[in-house]
Amino acid sequence: MAIETSQPYGDAASTLPLSPVSFDGLFGWFSPGLSRRGIVLCGTHGYEQLSAHRPWRGLAEGIAATGCVTLSIDYPGTGDSGDAGADSVEAWLGAVRRAIRYLREVAGVEEIVLVGLRLGGTLAALAAEGERVDRLILLAPFATGRAYLREMKMQSRTIGRLPDGSPLPQEEGCLTVGGFHIGPALAAELSVIDLAKAERAPAPDILLVGAEAGGLGPRYAALGARVTTRPFPGLAALVANPLYAETPDEAFSAVIALVAEGAQPRPIPAAARMLLPVDPIQGERWREEPSRFGPTLFGILCHPCEMAPARPMLLFVNAGTNVHSGWGRQTTTLARYLAVQGYLSLRMDLRGIGDSPARPGGASPLYSLDALDDLRAALDHLDTVRSGPVVIVGSCSGAYLAFQALCREDRLRGAMLVNPYCFDWNPADDVDRVIRNVFRNASTYAGLLKQGAAWRRLARGEIRVGAIARAIARAAIGRVGKRLAILLRPRPAGGTVAQRIAALRRRGAHLELVYSAGDRGFAALHDALGRSPERIARRLGGPVTIIDGADHDLSPVAAQARMTEVLKRLLAQVG
Repeated sequence: MAIETSQPYGDAASTLPLSPVSFDGLFGWFSPGLSRRGIVLCGTHGYEQLSAHRPWRGLAEGIAATGCVTLSIDYPGTGDSGDAGADSVEAWLGAVRRAIRYLREVAGVEEIVLVGLRLGGTLAALAAEGERVDRLILLAPFATGRAYLREMKMQSRTIGRLPDGSPLPQEEGCLTVGGFHIGPALAAELSVIDLAKAERAPAPDILLVGAEAGGLGPRYAALGARVTTRPFPGLAALVANPLYAETPDEAFSAVIALVAEGAQPRPIPAAARMLLPVDPIQGERWREEPSRFGPTLFGILCHPCEMAPARPMLLFVNAGTNVHSGWGRQTTTLARYLAVQGYLSLRMDLRGIGDSPARPGGASPLYSLDALDDLRAALDHLDTVRSGPVVIVGSCSGAYLAFQALCREDRLRGAMLVNPYCFDWNPADDVDRVIRNVFRNASTYAGLLKQGAAWRRLARGEIRVGAIARAIARAAIGRVGKRLAILLRPRPAGGTVAQRIAALRRRGAHLELVYSAGDRGFAALHDALGRSPERIARRLGGPVTIIDGADHDLSPVAAQARMTEVLKRLLAQVG
């Protein structure tokens, strides 16, 4: 009989849920399933995958809930996989082929279905050309690598802008999109991809979801495949922004129904006895292991091969809703670099983010003090690994949470806050409104109007002067109202921000603040500690680090290097 597929994937609870797995330097999520059919999920790449991470995980869970053997992987050099083969199309294709063999050899499946999103669909189609794949589901794939590169160039002009609103300068010979870098070698590999040049159908059954590009449907049909097409409503909301990614329910439900259609069961005892092979992700002088702790929270422990007992540990907190690998995979890269220096770290996902479960009611964890419970669970987990002081690192909303935790937890001996929007959140503020505020401050508009291009846009009527004026007026009124609200509302326990920082220094805790030049978080810094750099430095015990030429997420390599220097200085102070 066929496996039941009637359960809605969003609420289905598989008897064999996804578990972390690693093999051959690849990290992934695996369910041994109950059927003879295995599904490999090939996510897209870079910023698009950062945005789609949680809905994509939901798709994997929905497929696992049907009883199909399920494997979702990170390509080499992405997510939590190893670094060997990073930025190489051939290595990524090898990873897809290795995942197929894993399902055949370890899970014992008889049928293979590949599901690929965007560039992952392109990779799935290429990998299937040399493998025996029974069904191929391509979600808005790029028919050519040049089409992918063109779209990334367009995205690079709008994602990760500088605080003044100008595009982030591109580094020599490199394309940066949302903190992810495409170098010359990778661009060259991508530029020669053309799926329409296939000489045989990559699978007998192919579903193309989304706008047809490059004539793939007719080409695959001419090669003998049964090709079905359907629209992809909700694609833009899936891949456009990590903060607001939405699950395309209609498209994903159709995918789940198709992958499970006609799947035949296998003996349950064989599936239940299946053991996941242990093959840790490791590199030069570091190794990593997945960790579950607290209320089923998830994180990655990064161990140094040689660790001095006195050295502090690190706890990395999510920035916004970015998964634990971080914007541009910065957190994974930084954790492994510090492990080589002898520091153990845990990069975690708060409830509602990445690979941790949802919060009750689906509430957002951003600027919520409830998330402190997750941090305490992470500290308890670190206590089981080894004893010693902990330094917490957070950016944006993660910086707010890191400061609140530092004030409450004696186990935390230091914190690095990167571009904190605020130190205390006003409950009267709406998180969504603040984040979605599209108008910049008055000084930003003044800077833009000094540019000739802006004057020409103004003359053509492309800049809405009335809207800008109203936005500036609202901002001025908002600042006055905010100051009044600060004066009228009850003060947080522990006193003002300045008083709490003074108490932290008396406790022996260390605090480092890092800002992109012109970041909007400076307003909260000045409200809390004054406008004079000298006065701020006296209160902090050291100067604020200001990084020029960087966006809010510190995408440039040079900005990341500067932040790493500050963190190493902090670790030396604590250790």
